[in-house]
Amino acid sequence: MQHNALLLERLGALIHQSVRDDAARHGLLPIHVQVLSYLSRANRYSDMPIAVAEYFGVTRGTVSQTLAVLERKGLLVRESDARHGRRVHLGLTPSARALLRESWITRLETALTTLPLDAATLESGLRGLLAGLQRLNGQRAFGVCARCAHFQPDGRRAHCGLTGEPLAKAQTLRICREWRSPHAVTE
Repeated sequence: MQHNALLLERLGALIHQSVRDDAARHGLLPIHVQVLSYLSRANRYSDMPIAVAEYFGVTRGTVSQTLAVLERKGLLVRESDARHGRRVHLGLTPSARALLRESWITRLETALTTLPLDAATLESGLRGLLAGLQRLNGQRAFGVCARCAHFQPDGRRAHCGLTGEPLAKAQTLRICREWRSPHAVTE
């Protein structure tokens, strides 16, 4: 077991180095690149400043400064939510999407596809490890909408059992801050 922890530590260090290298290439800090990557995968419940703070475990002030830098550099836009008053959604610009196409996350995904392991088994193991660490650290889970306990398929459409709102197919494939394990014990 100790070897697995060392391997994970080394993988974490290599990923962190890749993030730093990508950030430096674009005149950014690592958190800037990480926020862009997160937002590229976040759904409409998770593309808000508070969700960014929760996902990275940082203060709202840190997020505010990060978002201001990304806006000034033309990588991020704020969009008002027509249905929810003061709620703001964060969107990526074409420049941000181009930056991410050649980023650490793309290289990591490529490396993962070359593994001789069954992808479902690897994902299940990593998901279990992540859930355990999040529980130990008292953090929100975050997960893919379509794999959530709240996800309610309804024929050709789906809706969120928590909010009651309909879900567009593209949103169901993204990260959601309201995610709950479908295997969690309900009270």
